[in-house]
Amino acid sequence: MITQEKSPINWQPIIKQFAAIVGEKNVVQRREELLTYECDGLTSYRQRPAVVVLPRTTEQVAALVKICDRNQITWVARGAGTGLSGGALPIENSVLIVTALMNKILEIDLENQRVVVQPGVINNWVTQAVSGAGFYYAPDPSSQIICSIGGNVAENSGGVHSLKYGVTTNHVLGLKLVLPDGSIVDTGSLVPEMPGYDLTGLFVGSEGTLGIATEITLKILKTAESICVLLADFTNIEACGAAVSDIISAGIIPAGMEIMDNLSINAVEDVVATGCYPRDAVAILLVEIDGLEVEVATNKKRIAEICQKNGARNITTANDPETRLKFWKGRKAAFAAAGHISPDYYVQDGVIPRTQLPYILREIEALSDKYGYRIANVFHAGDGNLHPLVLYDKSVPGALEKVEELGGDILKLCVKVGGSLSGEHGIGADKKCYMPAMFTEIDLETMQWIRQVFNPKDLANPGKIFPTPRTCGEAARAQTEKKFEQVEVF
Repeated sequence: MITQEKSPINWQPIIKQFAAIVGEKNVVQRREELLTYECDGLTSYRQRPAVVVLPRTTEQVAALVKICDRNQITWVARGAGTGLSGGALPIENSVLIVTALMNKILEIDLENQRVVVQPGVINNWVTQAVSGAGFYYAPDPSSQIICSIGGNVAENSGGVHSLKYGVTTNHVLGLKLVLPDGSIVDTGSLVPEMPGYDLTGLFVGSEGTLGIATEITLKILKTAESICVLLADFTNIEACGAAVSDIISAGIIPAGMEIMDNLSINAVEDVVATGCYPRDAVAILLVEIDGLEVEVATNKKRIAEICQKNGARNITTANDPETRLKFWKGRKAAFAAAGHISPDYYVQDGVIPRTQLPYILREIEALSDKYGYRIANVFHAGDGNLHPLVLYDKSVPGALEKVEELGGDILKLCVKVGGSLSGEHGIGADKKCYMPAMFTEIDLETMQWIRQVFNPKDLANPGKIFPTPRTCGEAARAQTEKKFEQVEVF
């Protein structure tokens, strides 16, 4: 389990040490204030930490971690708290190290196309900082206006433009890290390739189990000469999925391709009111293409022809920034909009080969009928990253358990067709019990060896990613079912 059996901790002297490092105002210990930090974006699982600390510098993070190391105290790193896999779920009697105050852009180097930031910098701030000079930061999760770069690094987040430009790991040149013993190390460099082990690549996506990134060097890209977004609507979602495969098969690599089904379309229009999405469409396909003007013009014509061949009713294009933004606004708001049509929703994050899209969509519909829960489908269709949102009411006894089972069936289906348990949300506490469906015992043991090298005392985010025990019988929701006695610290 995530909960670890340890001797009672005398928090008073430890909190005084924390306060001496970050200041009393940046140590949160009151029970009611700790409620803010008891979960991340996966609100079904909750556990209140013993204490929360908010450092501002690498040195402060290192000093805090050293105190935890000396006193054998588990700790969890947290950014903006937008994660959807329970990766920042606190551990019982743990310290939560929150990087929200580490929010400075430290350096902008346009000549070398790089930016150095602290982990609390919001994703969208990076593009805002360099857009005036004609640059942007490519990874753009739907939550980019609120999620932090540190969290993106921990989960290896993707976004709309992952298809052409890759996920976070493809845009991180180097890291300054605080390891679980409090030591500070630097990985990577200003050049893309370095001799030796790729420690930067190893750390990105490690979900806080190997340490904390306190400075992150990002690669930025030059804004394309021409950008166009196509919106095609379909009367059949399988045909929409087939259009995606045909576009890639034609040798076209769009900057992004997204599908939304009818349930998602209407939820978005109810909330955002873009006026762009036809409410009677069974599905819509958003395709963004960029590059040289002549290249975009040619690909726009070819994509329109492919969509029409697959049964698209209407195709609308947007070349100006305002209309393009409106097209994407609905897709970016899809998760939030789901909250307006259902008391609760449970989002999954699996990956499948593009050619399996029509089959998987039919199977998801069958699972929806089997379990009796509506499923809104929104996903990064170009790279096969599914985000089915299962709509339910958690106040109904047993509903969460059934929805989790349904989500697990979707994940196992993804693995069955040659896909993955996660595309960008990570494994965290939510999906760790499904890891044996994708990896052998030897695979998992090898990964644990790496974790033990960096985190031998298992103090950094224990109980995440890997199944403990190796069955699904122990879910993270056990944290909410057990009534813990909160340690009084004042």
